[in-house]
Amino acid sequence: MSDADTANSGDEPEMVQINLRLSKAFLEDIDATWQEEGFNSRSEFLRHAARDAVKHPAFSREGWKQIAASEHDLRSGDAELVSREEVMQMMDQDEDDE
Repeated sequence: MSDADTANSGDEPEMVQINLRLSKAFLEDIDATWQEEGFNSRSEFLRHAARDAVKHPAFSREGWKQIAASEHDLRSGDAELVSREEVMQMMDQDEDDE
């Protein structure tokens, strides 16, 4: 985070309003996501997403696509969550196969 974003002096950083064009369907996805994830507002969620993009620029667009595809698979029932214990067992099996 930038110094302006993490100011602890009690002074809020100066906020600037921007305009952003999004498809209606994408905005509906954003609205569903920020509410599901417990953000207080759409703006808070978008600031969080923008901050992540700035803090982690090496995380590629392809990485985001893979996360979105995985999330879609989970929500549509085409994939299942795997517990930590199951991952550990899989890793042990892989080592045994070597």
